[in-house]
Amino acid sequence: MDRPPYEPLAKIEVDAARPEPQGFTLTGQGPDHAEYQLDLHFGMPLDSRTRSVLGELLSHSDLTISRRAPGGLVQALRQRRNRAPQR
Repeated sequence: MDRPPYEPLAKIEVDAARPEPQGFTLTGQGPDHAEYQLDLHFGMPLDSRTRSVLGELLSHSDLTISRRAPGGLVQALRQRRNRAPQR
């Protein structure tokens, strides 16, 4: 099944990683000079040491947000159904 590739929407240089109860809020600026915010949530609580290390790593990171055009899965499922043997 051929699916369309992911298309980059934004490249963001993270300026700050603010700790939240179960994750972080990352803020930064893109090459278009717009400000971006990304909320990152973990399914478990983080101990203080892990939170500190992750915060330091994330605050020095760059993000690329990409997306795949909608309908790719629906189209792939239709193609698969059309190739199925007819009863």
